Amino acid sequence: MSEQYHDESFRDKVGFINQDGKRQYIYPKKPVGFFTKYRTYLSWFLLAILFAGPFIRINGQPFLMLDVLGRKFVILGQVFWPQDFYLLVILLITLVIFVVVFTAAFGRIFCGWVCPQTIFLEMVFRKIEYFLDGDRGQQMRIANMPWNAEKIRRRLVKWAIFFVLSFAIANTFLMYLVGSDRVLLMVQEGPVAHIGNFTALMVFTGAFFFVFAWFREQACIVVCPYGRLQGVLLDRNSIVIAYDKIRGEIRSRFRKGEDREAVGKGDCIDCGQCVAVCPTGIDIRNGTQLECVNCTACIDACDDIMDKINKPRGLIRYASENQIEHKQPFEYTTRLKLYTVVLSVLLITMGGLLFSRSTMQANILRLPGSNYKLGEDNYVTNIYQYKILNKSTQSQEFSIQIVGIENARVQAAGGNELRADIQEFAEGVLIVSIPRGELKSSKEKIVLEIVDTDGRVLGKTKVGFPGPLAK
Repeated sequence: MSEQYHDESFRDKVGFINQDGKRQYIYPKKPVGFFTKYRTYLSWFLLAILFAGPFIRINGQPFLMLDVLGRKFVILGQVFWPQDFYLLVILLITLVIFVVVFTAAFGRIFCGWVCPQTIFLEMVFRKIEYFLDGDRGQQMRIANMPWNAEKIRRRLVKWAIFFVLSFAIANTFLMYLVGSDRVLLMVQEGPVAHIGNFTALMVFTGAFFFVFAWFREQACIVVCPYGRLQGVLLDRNSIVIAYDKIRGEIRSRFRKGEDREAVGKGDCIDCGQCVAVCPTGIDIRNGTQLECVNCTACIDACDDIMDKINKPRGLIRYASENQIEHKQPFEYTTRLKLYTVVLSVLLITMGGLLFSRSTMQANILRLPGSNYKLGEDNYVTNIYQYKILNKSTQSQEFSIQIVGIENARVQAAGGNELRADIQEFAEGVLIVSIPRGELKSSKEKIVLEIVDTDGRVLGKTKVGFPGPLAK
């Protein structure tokens, strides 16, 4: 193995900082190839979903809306309220475990193919730069030229386009927070009428502009904790973007007609193309690094060089260390099995809770300061306040009934036929009377059901029913 491969000095620096400790801008070469093509197609699909998402309706509800201030969350058309917070917690835990399983098996593939930061930066903003400023060499030339009229014009045009795009992205994300209808209303009524929301919108715009115009790869390397998780989650069996050091070493420049194998040289001709196309400025030949976002640009660049020198593709490819060093196939390890079991349990639990989730959330409490009353008909009566939230996507007419107690009476002030509009509360006073003989203790627990006009149970709750000591 060459001494080049054992040089660990690369760990003492990062690609975006020079030897003086100052920001060093990365100008990656425009990638072209099999993986780049399909990453582009996937990015177009995901971007279409992202920008169309706020306008998609499922059962009259948004496709996705996370209204934190209004304490209302809509996921795939299903409305979740603060009372459903436990479901959101389980969902977040499930997503984290899913990421853990996927990372342990396939590395940081999420970052390269699905992450919004990568998609916006590489598939939108970077492509605009390639169109306006040209490829790597021309971008570096423009960056190094003095601030003359040409450079100022180029920068103003690029920054203006970046700002407009950032504004569009900020509007889209605001729609996911408050809903497309409210954002369109803000546009119609003007920013003065919604100065608070407009201020938040401009803050988001500035943040996106800052990230995509200047901060860029630092968001993945410095801010995002996911890269650091690789050190904990990856092992020698994980599939990552890897350089085949067995085949590639010893590196040396290409000489036409030379039998590299005969003279002890590897397939790597040390052309540096894998480094030139890397958006985080690393050399993948040094092994897996936290800066690598699995964008596949180095694979396409290397495959293109291998084609030109009549060598087989795959010097850089998706592979595990065990596949490269020991020719071992991917192994479903015990650790992955345990992760999968935990994920399966969470998914089953989540599915069960969603399936059994009631459409009416009842909050029924005894009227403050009231005591039970024993009537002449030997009925024990308690008075309650009810507040029932309609979590469904349609208005509901319902009544409240007591479960499992014969001859019990339930009366709502104003009539027993109650109604709750979509995502609205029905409130009032409830009078519950139970024959004394049916009470087994002085602190009985009773179950009240919310039943629609067709007899379907929409929800239920358990309340305390105090009364006299049982005879």
